[in-house]
Amino acid sequence: MPAPATPEAPAGWDFSDVVGSDSSLRRFLHGLPGVDQVGAEARAAQLGTRSIKTTAKAFALDLAIRMVDLTTLEGQDTPGKVRALAAKAMRPDPSDPTCPPAAAVCVYPDMVADVKQVLGDSGVKVASVATAFPSGRAALDVKLADTRDAVAAGADEIDMVIDRGAFLSGRYLQVFEEIVAVREACTAADGREAHLKVIFETGELQTLDNVRRASWLAMMAGGHFIKTSTGKVQPAATLPVTLVMLEAVRDFREATGQMVGVKPAGGIRSSKDAIKYLVMVNEVAGADWLDPDWFRFGASTLLNDLLMQRTKMTTGRYSGPDYFTLD
Repeated sequence: MPAPATPEAPAGWDFSDVVGSDSSLRRFLHGLPGVDQVGAEARAAQLGTRSIKTTAKAFALDLAIRMVDLTTLEGQDTPGKVRALAAKAMRPDPSDPTCPPAAAVCVYPDMVADVKQVLGDSGVKVASVATAFPSGRAALDVKLADTRDAVAAGADEIDMVIDRGAFLSGRYLQVFEEIVAVREACTAADGREAHLKVIFETGELQTLDNVRRASWLAMMAGGHFIKTSTGKVQPAATLPVTLVMLEAVRDFREATGQMVGVKPAGGIRSSKDAIKYLVMVNEVAGADWLDPDWFRFGASTLLNDLLMQRTKMTTGRYSGPDYFTLD
């Protein structure tokens, strides 16, 4: 599938002429190149067949571990559970000091302080969902308070959900302004700013055209990352959806000079699948995105499979799931 045309705009474009009204924003988003769904699915499938050699596979496994946002978002989460998860994120394989740490631990806002206490200055980030996750059905002041509470508790990253009802109704300016407001709420009283990941819930957006529009909308509003899913709705992350999002961040950098990260989340459970995503990142967006600062996996079970595959490569023996903690 050929790369879509990039909207013509000078580097550093601030979009002020686009976001002045709902009608102008709608014209811009609906003027983006349409997505060839058959072509996107075919290219994603073709990229998924790429094989990599042993040395490259070892590098890919370690890179994928470094990209994992180790996640627990359950009503039964306890301080003890999230503390154990934080310890695992820092030392995924306690028997092997060469194993890299995960990128972040993602929890609900009321668990942030417990995670922060364990992680300290380890370099592993504390991520928190906010804005009435996962539905996003709350008043804006409630969403902003949710965000501020998480940042005040020590969150380094905020994963917000867009109002899908507003987006699907064509109220794009409302969604844009909400993202802008949440990003402003990501700044703590001491001036520390948490990075903002914008979750689309792509399983509810219905079309790949909508995925492209949501991607541009979130990037124009100042999101640091665009993220597929909450993990609570199926389908969650898929290769075709992630392909469209990677094209969007690539085109956005060409148009503005600004890089934005991508985070597929939900349903990525195996090392084989993770490597497919890394191949796609390299082929579609480029090698600059092969870094935890620009690409993440939202996952609760992926890390264990990465650890099992890593152990097999380093020792020649396959260790079953019982050798690693259940999260």
